[in-house]
Amino acid sequence: MAVIGNLRHRPARRLSQLYVGLALYGVSMALMIRSGLGLDPWDVFHQGLAGQTGLSFGTVTIAVGALVLLLWIPLRQRPGLGTVSNVVVIGLVVDGTLAVLPAGGPLPVRIGLLVAGIVLNGAATGLYLGARLGPGPRDGLMTGYVARRPGRSVRLVRTVIEVAVLALGWLLGGTVGVGTVAYALAIGPLAQVFIPLFAVAPRPEPAVSTPEPAVCAAGPADRATEAA
Repeated sequence: MAVIGNLRHRPARRLSQLYVGLALYGVSMALMIRSGLGLDPWDVFHQGLAGQTGLSFGTVTIAVGALVLLLWIPLRQRPGLGTVSNVVVIGLVVDGTLAVLPAGGPLPVRIGLLVAGIVLNGAATGLYLGARLGPGPRDGLMTGYVARRPGRSVRLVRTVIEVAVLALGWLLGGTVGVGTVAYALAIGPLAQVFIPLFAVAPRPEPAVSTPEPAVCAAGPADRATEAA
């Protein structure tokens, strides 16, 4: 099994795929924000927190990602390059995209932004996870908790965490709407399509050769038998 963060296998392909995926993830978040039709649970929380603190959406995303990453310590999770890059790159890209992407517009345009954002989010997830350089801090929190509590399912833990951050984000003023429901219904099937599509195959294990049985030299008695 390939070690997370090990760049000896296809480094150019995996690094480019990682950072393209993270950049597109940030763009997809900005598209959903500009649609004004609802966000995924974590982004509802980010938006609500940004509204309460006056910080930019991207800054809050980076700060929350860093705090979640600290929770990996008691879970004994080991971050990869992709994990750390996830914290920084997505927040910077989402702020840059929001700066050039106008808000509002007719409802058909906003629906188009929402659909494009959800589909792009699924593709971006497949790209950066497929690079095999480490999950995002939020995903790692879920899988790390399940690893420490083997009786719990990833689906249950993920649902509990996301419902909690969604409720908190809504109380803080984040946008919950049809986009939130559409994202919840679509992201699983989209990830199922895109993750295998972009997955970089692990480095093949070296073949183990089976030694041939040794052939013993015939002794004098054996040669005499053969001669007879």
